[in-house]
Amino acid sequence: MQKRKFKVTENYWMSVSDMMSALMIIFLFIAIAFMIKVQQQQDTMNHLIIDYRDVKVNIYNDLYNEFKNDFSKWDAEIDPQTLSIRFQEPDVLFATGSKEINPKFKAILDDFFPRYITILSQKYGNDIQEIRIEGHTSSEWNGQHGTMDAYFKNMELSQARTRTVLEYTITLPAVTNQQEWLIEKITANGLSYSQRIKENGVENPDKSRRVEFRIRTKAEDTMDELIKDRFE
Repeated sequence: MQKRKFKVTENYWMSVSDMMSALMIIFLFIAIAFMIKVQQQQDTMNHLIIDYRDVKVNIYNDLYNEFKNDFSKWDAEIDPQTLSIRFQEPDVLFATGSKEINPKFKAILDDFFPRYITILSQKYGNDIQEIRIEGHTSSEWNGQHGTMDAYFKNMELSQARTRTVLEYTITLPAVTNQQEWLIEKITANGLSYSQRIKENGVENPDKSRRVEFRIRTKAEDTMDELIKDRFE
């Protein structure tokens, strides 16, 4: 009787041992699958980073070489980090408080925009997610500085100005052939004084009043989605 009881107990522990071994194998496969997925995500991210860097460098070089002799006369500059071309002479851009483009800025846009779009559409058409026309102001409004009223008034003004620039540039005869592409890519964004230019912690009103043409690539959006997925 005792021998039989021992045999039953022995069989029980063998069953438990087999079950634990099976569970360990299952967990091992799960861990391996997880590690493979993480590695694949990392490989994808690395490829995207390389692609983004290469595209960004190439776009910057092409734009810089195209406009390097024009930046000083336009009082403009290109930011290699954001691929933003910044026009920063407020007296040239618009009259104070007005959304109407000054004739001198129209002449600049007539020269700049077709060349800019030709490079982007012909060489990087499949890489561009968005071309942002951004309007920025200082925090001033009728003598007020930094109040909510000044913020909203400047928001309204900056949005009106970017819409005017968008309407003017996208209807230039020189870009007629690229209009369909532009409709899919270009946006107008008035940002009030949310991104003021500061020097030594102090706002520079003149430099804060500016118009920027900024590029966002598809690789940036894909990286943002991957990062979002990894942390959800």
